[in-house]
This record gives sequence, structure tokens and C-alpha cells, in this order.
Amino acid sequence: MIPRLHERTHTPHDSLAEALGRPVSPHEGLTEYTIVAHWPGLDYFTLDDEQKIWTSVQWAEHLEDPYLEHPFAASPDDDRRAILHLDVRFHPDDRELTGPEWAEVAHRLARAAGIEIPGKEHGCRWIAVQAQPGRIDVIANLIHLDGSWHAPPADILRRLSDEARRIKQDLHLIPVRTGPSRPAIRPAPTASTQLASVLTQLADEQIGPLATVRGLVEHTAHRIARQPGAAGIDTAHRLELIARRLHAIQQDLDTTAAHLVQPRAATVPPAARHTAHRSP
Repeated sequence: MIPRLHERTHTPHDSLAEALGRPVSPHEGLTEYTIVAHWPGLDYFTLDDEQKIWTSVQWAEHLEDPYLEHPFAASPDDDRRAILHLDVRFHPDDRELTGPEWAEVAHRLARAAGIEIPGKEHGCRWIAVQAQPGRIDVIANLIHLDGSWHAPPADILRRLSDEARRIKQDLHLIPVRTGPSRPAIRPAPTASTQLASVLTQLADEQIGPLATVRGLVEHTAHRIARQPGAAGIDTAHRLELIARRLHAIQQDLDTTAAHLVQPRAATVPPAARHTAHRSP
């Protein structure tokens, strides 16, 4: 479960299309099973009691409205790219979350990213999209309702990574280990402990080299998928499979490291010791 922060853009249409896995449409209505969470001030913008479902184009326009309402809003360095997009992908073997669990994940990610402040209803507009298996996207406009610019925290990626780890633990998506999760610190570590430490570093989902490679492969897949033509889609699919295999390798290395540091049983089984006593 590794969060990815996309490059900010001027329009939410491409971000929403990527989250849906298909182009936005003026005919496709998105229910609460797809838009699993949103900013608390959205209720003020509901058109009427009969229209509870907006199309994907209407959702994109809703996120884009602050541009029209505040045409001169910009960041301190005069940047007008106000659309922030982040996504989190779960491991293929993780269980399927319920609707309330997806909503909880979305709100926790939004708070970690700084785009939702508890008790503040007139901050950033944002929505959470859960349209693809094992994935959730959060899309926000950094222009507040009053026209001020919202600056995300400088360490936003670290905050998202820390929150992602807590979410996996709280929702029981990480299996409980029977042995130590990391080698014990000893004055004179054994060879097994040293090797387990190396494997653990390789398998680390936050700073490990395999995690970096996997992130680059996934990013390339997303970029290629947006290129026209069937060849690009096929290549993107192959890269997605490669990324999954890399994740499986990380899991195998982590399991192997845990086995290396587990306490071993007696090297001589009882039956063998009994036989040894009977030998002349």
C-alpha cells in the first residue's frame, strides 16, 4: 500500500478519467459506491432533492469551479495548477473493503495531505473515487472557497506514507507475525541476523530499492496508458504485471527475512539423543 502523488494540473478531467479507468462522460452517473467520500461542504451544492447522482463531467466541473470563481487565485510563486491528485493501491491479496471503510481511508488520506481540516467546511473541494479494484484516488482543488490558495505540507509524501501504514494496521490488512518483525539489535549479530537485515532493507515498501523500481514502473505504465493506440494499452498492461511481480518479490523477501531470525529448535532431536545414549 504505497501512496503516489501526481504532478499538479490545471484541470481535473484527466485525473478523474485516470481514477475511473475510462474517459469522463456527461451520461454516466457516479453513485456513492464510486464517489465514496467528499469534502464536508458539498451538501450546499446539491442541486435538489431529486438529483443525487452527478455525472463524471459534473463532478469534474464541480472541482473546476474555483478557477472560474477566483480567476486570479494562485500560489505564492504564481502557480495556477491547483488540481492535486493522489492515489493509493492495495496489495492484490488484501481483502475487499466495505463502503464505510473506503470512506474512512479517503478522509484519513485527505487529512494527512492537509486538504481536509476537521471542523472547516469551507476549505478545499475534494472527492474520493473508488472505481478500480484495490485502488482509491483523491482529487482536490487547492483554491479555497474564499479565493485563498492552500499550500500542501512540504512533507506531504512522508505524511501519506505514515498514514498508509497506520491504515493497513487499523484495518487489519497486514498479517500478524508470529516471530520478530525486525532483527534484534545485539552487540554481536549472527550471520543470519545480518542477512535478514539486508533482505528487510531490500523489501522495505517505503525506502527500499525495489519499492523505487516498482514506483517507476507503475508511473511509466500510467504515462503509456494515456498514449493513443492499442499498443500503448498493451504495454501499460505488461508493465502493471511487472509491478505486481516486483511487489510479490518484496513480500517473499520480507517473509524470508522473518524466517532467518526465528528461533530454531534444538539441533539434535530427542530420538537422535536417545539413540546416541545406546551407542557403545
